This record gives sequence, structure tokens and C-alpha cells, in this order.
Amino acid sequence: MRYFLEIAYLGKNYFGWQRQPSEISVQEVLEDCLSTFLRQNISVVGAGRTDTGVHAKKMFAHFDSNEIDNFEHFKHRMNSFLPYDIVIHDIFQVKDDAHARFDAKSRTYNYVISLKKNPFKHKLAYQIHQKPDVEKMNRAAEILLNHTDFQCFSRSRTDVKTYNCIIESAFWKEDGDMLVFSITADRFLRNMVRAIVGTLLDIGFNKKSVEDLETILQSKNRSMAGASAPAEGLYLMDIVYPKEIRTSNS
Repeated sequence: MRYFLEIAYLGKNYFGWQRQPSEISVQEVLEDCLSTFLRQNISVVGAGRTDTGVHAKKMFAHFDSNEIDNFEHFKHRMNSFLPYDIVIHDIFQVKDDAHARFDAKSRTYNYVISLKKNPFKHKLAYQIHQKPDVEKMNRAAEILLNHTDFQCFSRSRTDVKTYNCIIESAFWKEDGDMLVFSITADRFLRNMVRAIVGTLLDIGFNKKSVEDLETILQSKNRSMAGASAPAEGLYLMDIVYPKEIRTSNS
């Protein structure tokens, strides 16, 4: 049977989601705990690959296993096995061909910036010491919705077949001493959100103009865009799936 897990994790202690040959990853920890608890070799497939240091408030992964008859007991026991920085929020049965990555309809990321030194946000937000022009950054963010090719925000060496993404929304909001950038799209390229944030910050600090963003997008050249913002401010916030992937008894 196939199951979906809804999990959350702090990324600061992990070298990303994907299992690494010599570094600790979220996938490795989750697979090891599942295999121990279920007494069988378990492989999980995540909805995406968050990079080193990136956090997730809502990540999904699927795995195949013998029948699990008590989901509450499963969650309680698994969470006692898992380290403090990874938690399972939900488990539900899905159709046999449901796929955590390919069936996702949209993904939402937030990027969090602290405008003042805050010890409670250490490694949980990007700290800057000067406020950028949020109005300019929002004008630039609106331009993103008019484009679908985001090669200029992708890592140079990547094996993707297309650089096309459909961005549904992208905006900045102020929350006290915090700035939060929220972006929703059908898919994201590796490093895309952090590259967008870095470029928008350049616009907010008048290193680039709002109009420069059109030139950057049309160039399809990563070196034209801004430097990537640090991983510590990035959070995977939500992933939307069609209701049909669930079985009738989940």
C-alpha cells in the first residue's frame, strides 16, 4: 500500500532533503526511522529537494509498506523515534500510483528576513541591517507573473528539461521587524527562490532598477541576476495535491 506523509523540519542541521553519500539528510533520517519502526526496508520519495539549510513547514513524501492500521499510533511512535527537528504531522493512504513529486499542483515558499538582530531567529531568518524599498520589490515581483522562462534564476549546471514555471503569486509583506516574501508556482527550479530574493533585494537597495528585471529575465543568464539569498531564510510552506489521490478510506 502507498502512503503519504506530511512532515515538517528545521533544515539547519541537514545537508538538504536528498540522501547524501557522506552527509546527513532529512530523507536518510526519515527512511532509517521508518525502516526501524516498520521492520522492513523503506524508501521515501519527497515532493522536492530542499537545499542545505532550507526549512519546511509542510513537506510531503510517499512510501510503500504493508498495511498500517492505526495512524495515530504510527505518528506518536514515529515522532518519538525522530530527532527534535523533524516531525510527522499526518499520514494517509493514497492510490497506488500517487506520486509526491509529480502529482503536486502547486508549491508555496516563504523567504523570511529579520531587520533587527534577533537571537530567536538565528539560522531561521536572514538578518539584514537596513530596510530595502518594499514598494519597489513588489513592483518587480509583479513582473515575474508575466514570464514563464526562469533560466536566469536556475543553477548553471542542472539536468532539467525545461526552465518553464508558472508563477501564480509573488509578493512581499511587512510584519513588524520582519519582511516575508511569498511565492507560489506549479514548480520551482533548483535555487530559484533564493536567486529571485537576492535579485529583488538588489532592486530594493537600488543596486538594480525595477526595469532591469525584464532584461535579466530575457537574458536567460544566471550571472545577470543577483546573488542567491542565504538558505536559512527559506521555508517550504505548502504543497497542493488533487483530492483524487486519496483512497476512499483515508
